[in-house]
Amino acid sequence: MGSEQDAASAITGSLHPPAEERVFHGLGVSPGVAIGVAYLHNAGNVSVPEYRVPASRLDDERRRFAEAVAGAQGQIGKLQARARDLAGTGGEDLGYLLDAYQQMLTGSRLLRGVERRIAEERLNAEAAVQREITDILASFLAMDDAYLAARAEDIREVGRRLVRNLTKVPYKPFSLLPKNAVVLAEELTPADTALLDPRRVSGFATLLGGGASHTAIMARSLGLPAVVGMTGIMGGARSGGTVIIDGGKGLVIADPRPATLAEFRRRRAEILRGRRRLSLLRKVPAVTLDGAAIHLQANLELPGEIDAVLASGAAGIGLLRSEFLYMNRDDLPSEDEQYAVFSQLVHRLDGLPLTIRTLDVGGEKIAPGLGLATSPNPALGLRAIRLALKRPVILEAQLAAVLRAGAHGPVRILLPMVCTVDEMLAVRAILDSVVADLKRRGLPIATPLPPLGAMIEVPGAALAADALAWHADFFAIGTNDLTQYTLAIDRADESVAHLYNPLHPAVLRLVQFATEAALRARIPVSVCGEIAGDPRFSALLLGLGIRDLSMSAGCIPMVKQRIRGLDLVAATRRVRVIMDQSDSARIAQLLDDFNAAAG
Repeated sequence: MGSEQDAASAITGSLHPPAEERVFHGLGVSPGVAIGVAYLHNAGNVSVPEYRVPASRLDDERRRFAEAVAGAQGQIGKLQARARDLAGTGGEDLGYLLDAYQQMLTGSRLLRGVERRIAEERLNAEAAVQREITDILASFLAMDDAYLAARAEDIREVGRRLVRNLTKVPYKPFSLLPKNAVVLAEELTPADTALLDPRRVSGFATLLGGGASHTAIMARSLGLPAVVGMTGIMGGARSGGTVIIDGGKGLVIADPRPATLAEFRRRRAEILRGRRRLSLLRKVPAVTLDGAAIHLQANLELPGEIDAVLASGAAGIGLLRSEFLYMNRDDLPSEDEQYAVFSQLVHRLDGLPLTIRTLDVGGEKIAPGLGLATSPNPALGLRAIRLALKRPVILEAQLAAVLRAGAHGPVRILLPMVCTVDEMLAVRAILDSVVADLKRRGLPIATPLPPLGAMIEVPGAALAADALAWHADFFAIGTNDLTQYTLAIDRADESVAHLYNPLHPAVLRLVQFATEAALRARIPVSVCGEIAGDPRFSALLLGLGIRDLSMSAGCIPMVKQRIRGLDLVAATRRVRVIMDQSDSARIAQLLDDFNAAAG
């Protein structure tokens, strides 16, 4: 971005919409082409109540306002930390803008004015902020100056943040989306993405984020074209204008010219035709050229995706991420609520297996109802199976719901972030207790009991796989987290996302070690990370001995097509060569050459 006004637009949107086509480059994280109406996320105002505060409560009102200011400072501080990691002048300009926001939150005319209105007019803090913002904007906009107009928008954005913090209105940012919306935002959390309805949303682009983040995974699961790392997009697109997203090439085009629009409409039609051709493979078995049968299952983020899973020809659900039950709410789901969801899925699968992963929150996945304290490093803190064993009432409710759902069809229980045998033994003890309780209550449960599996997504678990295999009924290798933890890379951080590499020899050796441990113990082993859904990696995973893959439903036809053209003996020979390598680039070349030769 070339000017300070453009920097302001990076977050708040432009007061003067661009008249010409503008092209932005970022990181494509979910393929496909979307053409729709720009929706600037968080651009709207919150409804502000207004009332007089009793004199006896003025100190409380001042304290409430101070807490809202501190909250806004913290929010901006987090964005500043992320902006420092953005490369180029975009990150520098964004940093200047955020510095200005912090200045407005420290002894500024805005804060002094609000404090005066609370004290003298006895206004509630929200109304005091609104009135002070209105007066400041009136004085700024009375001057015909583009710089001051941009500063006025900065003040408005700070005011919005303060009002949002004060009102604490339940956050439903996508309830009023226009049809065929393209969401443009600073950042979308997995909880935000879970609120996106593919019937109304065509795609999204964000300023922040990484290609292997849970938000990106949810975008692929929902089939929404998405691009992240789009510095300047919030100022380059006008609300209600036409926007194109190319999630494969990482492009966002605002106000496209007619010729550009026609070209991308043609490309979108080609993509849809290709998907229709692949859909013909739905009932065809996933069998290699030399007769090896491979089981392709689906990862499920939200229950609403079950129709897509069934349409894809999946052999079941290899990973149901149960976090959706806890997101966007301030309480915890009951056993009965979870049972209702799980049992409905079991009925819809009509005999196909359902693997339910117990709650995995922490890191970028937030569940307000859990009331978790902020961790200095959430990815390494109290999360997943650690949280479940620390607060067993949460695990007990989930296990009871799964056991009851298992009375209607085949289910499996998968434990996330397992590190030790002691964790497996502790969960089995809790499971036995839950079984006894359900029998006392006279409720039907799965018979026999569901298999209890361990996710291999921590290097320690992969290295201890021989021991874990004696206590687990199956393994599911989560290559997303396994790569992240092995390489010490935050996959949601766009500044290091390019270093995230599942072909790193250390990652492959951990996958190989865990796979061979499972095969020796004669327990099933699958891969449920993102590489399972990428045809590029199919030969590698099968050559390592994997015969079960779980992925986003939309990836199943492409992976099935690759498997049906694959010679497993040749793939195994190539993998032996690959596993002798110590250089990621050489590994990638050997894999890509093998894929190219196979056509």
